[in-house]
Amino acid sequence: MRIVLSGGGTGGHIYPALAVARQMEMEDSKSTFLYIGGTRGLESKLVPQENIPFKSIDITGFRRKLSMDNVKTVMRFLKGVKASKEMLREFKPDVVIGTGGYVCGPVVYAASRLGIPTLIHEQNAIPGLTNRFLSRYASTVAVSFEGTESSFPGSKHVIYTGNPRATTVTTASPQRGFASLGISDGSTVVLVVGGSQGAKAINRAMIEMAPLVGKGNGVHYVYVTGEPYFEETRAELRQKLGSLPNWLHVLPYVHNMPEVLACTSLIVNRAGASFLAEITALGIPSVLIPSPNVTNNHQEANARQLEGEGAAVVLLEKDLNGTALYEAVQTIIVSEAVREQMSAASKRLGKRDSAAVVTSELRRLAAKKS
Repeated sequence: MRIVLSGGGTGGHIYPALAVARQMEMEDSKSTFLYIGGTRGLESKLVPQENIPFKSIDITGFRRKLSMDNVKTVMRFLKGVKASKEMLREFKPDVVIGTGGYVCGPVVYAASRLGIPTLIHEQNAIPGLTNRFLSRYASTVAVSFEGTESSFPGSKHVIYTGNPRATTVTTASPQRGFASLGISDGSTVVLVVGGSQGAKAINRAMIEMAPLVGKGNGVHYVYVTGEPYFEETRAELRQKLGSLPNWLHVLPYVHNMPEVLACTSLIVNRAGASFLAEITALGIPSVLIPSPNVTNNHQEANARQLEGEGAAVVLLEKDLNGTALYEAVQTIIVSEAVREQMSAASKRLGKRDSAAVVTSELRRLAAKKS
């Protein structure tokens, strides 16, 4: 099968598309792909590293306030549609999938105008502007959170698939995770991470929390600060604690996140959809601190989905400090029964083989076309 993938801007849009590609390769070694992304997005770096052919269009998102930039965006959209049609005619895909980000707009719209079956995937509990627009043209809309199908009224076909990124982490080795951290197998690990670039508010709370932990009580705390905040955070921790104790591991970035997640007992993190898909696939209890600086406050909506099922505790950034974070962590980490209950709830949310569900729908659409 010939598949065009599109999605970009952030890893949360790119990794689900890559997960679908890998799943399809497992199912059919003759599958061929073309990834159409943006010239400015992270996909222009990540996708070629995955040995998937990559082409780009120049596109930007709409500003929510009236601006002359929006006129330029409309012009880029129209040019993007024209360029996408040329790429699609040349590649001749059986199906096109968009996984979010404004680059999907011209690509999926162009495919629909050419009569090519299309699927869009929405990772968040509250749909983004691009997917709301595309839902009127796509053959299928796939959602990550069960019960959010109603967010796309008037769409031709809406299905609950889960997030394809979840499938990627299920085979990760906890032993390799422990080894990469220099921690003994079977240890209790609390992972605190604020996203790939870090989060200043979470780092500040981590610094304030460290003295409250005492001697660690047999728990290893892994602080992932993000590259921009690493030196500053480590220096402040050393000033507060005198030196970094053996139970505290401070890292700028984690390159093998699936393996580290596989050895994690409790995670403190933001509430981006792809990351939530990973932790629920592994059944990890969580303390979620949604970013308040995202469109439609969709991270809090994502987090409340997990909280409502008993898989997470939600701590809003406006209430975040070292004491509040310490108390939220302690409530979970000191009780094995609480951790087991939350882990079971998390696993229930992540039980679907999401990538396989998506590829099954792609096959159905391609067969319907033929």
